[in-house]
Amino acid sequence: MRVVFMGTPDIAATCLKQILADGFEVVGVYTQPDRPKGRGMKLVASPVKEVASAAGIPVFQPENFREEQTVTELRALKPDICAVVAYGRILPQKVLDVPPLGCINIHASLLPKYRGSAPYQWAVLDGLEETGVTAMYLTREMDAGDIIDVSKTPIGENETAGELLDRLAVLGATLLSRTLKRFESGKVPAAAQNEAEVSYAPMLDKSMCPIDWTKTAQQVHNHVRGLHPWPIATMELQGKTFKVHATRVVEGSGRPGQILGLTKTGLRIACGEGAVEILSLQAEGGKRMAAPDYFRGHPLEH
Repeated sequence: MRVVFMGTPDIAATCLKQILADGFEVVGVYTQPDRPKGRGMKLVASPVKEVASAAGIPVFQPENFREEQTVTELRALKPDICAVVAYGRILPQKVLDVPPLGCINIHASLLPKYRGSAPYQWAVLDGLEETGVTAMYLTREMDAGDIIDVSKTPIGENETAGELLDRLAVLGATLLSRTLKRFESGKVPAAAQNEAEVSYAPMLDKSMCPIDWTKTAQQVHNHVRGLHPWPIATMELQGKTFKVHATRVVEGSGRPGQILGLTKTGLRIACGEGAVEILSLQAEGGKRMAAPDYFRGHPLEH
């Protein structure tokens, strides 16, 4: 079975590594063009391109599929199936029609919940206790295709979105490999999504960073976890803006945003209900530090 893989970030690279290790014939890889990155703005290859190049697989990096030549290149690879993981492009129908077995996608949520670009982050932001990955057929509408299979996993009470993504990548890689094995015997049946249960996970942005202390302690804790490692929750304290990297829910009460005290493990702040302890933070221009270490050098004003 000839497989064309399409993906860009780390989660996709993990999936590509898995299907290569499992012996699938990957005849071509599509990934987004190299992008400028860092202070020097040097062009950097995607994680998927690095994996494909190391394996000697032809890499294609079109900006889109509007040009007929890009579709012709795909047809020339004669794929039986296309496997797509976080490619970053919505595929037009003329691309979806190329492989006879169709195009399948691994999505980092339990569809139909959390369609969109930030599914695992919103699962944490919303305080879910469980999420997972879904294998589905691709359609022109985003994340709306029929579901082939799912793998579920609990979300840890202190797990960040970044930590969750690392686990979902492994879960997704296993699910992709298992799904492709099913396709080796022909087209695989799937079930339509329940449109009544659809929810969306829009992109994150920096306007979401400031912590709202009127929220409950659990909501503040979920906010910090869900925005890590990007764009990272922030708070204002004594005229300075801090990035907040880690918190935990603790007992305590007071006016929302009121400092309740500094302990051996962190800085306690009252929320609309309960309190959180800031375990690690980062001052503007500084490095990430444990809260007690930072405030030993920068005593709180009383």
